[in-house]
Amino acid sequence: MDADLLEILVCPVSKTKLYFDKNTQELISTAANLAYPVRDGIPILLEDEARELSSEEAEGYRAKKGQGA
Repeated sequence: MDADLLEILVCPVSKTKLYFDKNTQELISTAANLAYPVRDGIPILLEDEARELSSEEAEGYRAKKGQGA
C-alpha cells in the first residue's frame, strides 16, 4: 500500500485514519471496528464490503497503533 495514499485515506464511517495490515491486506478502522479489503492494491472502502472486527482484534490493533505501528 502506497504510504502517500494511506496518509489521505480515512474510514468512510468514522472519518478517522486507517491502519494497513500487510498480513491480511486490509485497512483497519479501530474507531468503527471494521476491516476494509485491499484487492489487487485497490482499497475497497465500502461499508458493505468491510468485515467487522472482533473485540480482541480491535484491541490488538489499538495496541499496535499505540506503539507507533
